[in-house]
Amino acid sequence: DLLSEMKVAGLQPDVITYSAAISSCEKGGRTDTALELLAEMKGDRLEPNVITYNAAISACEKGGRTDTALELLAEMKGDRLEPNVITYN
Repeated sequence: DLLSEMKVAGLQPDVITYSAAISSCEKGGRTDTALELLAEMKGDRLEPNVITYNAAISACEKGGRTDTALELLAEMKGDRLEPNVITYN
């Protein structure tokens, strides 16, 4: 995938890159991939922001994974990030 290719080329994806990729997965109905990217991001020691969590939560909602969406919401709050209108939409 593109993020792997970036790493091979010596480029480190940042929060914006991961957020865009997670959002793309959400739009394409790839919930599991979105969650894998979120985990990979954290493994790369990058802190998800509100936009990242919103994309992941939306992917869960569209994929019928309400429990996971609620877990991410709690995690978001635990990371001291303030949910916004998009988070609850």
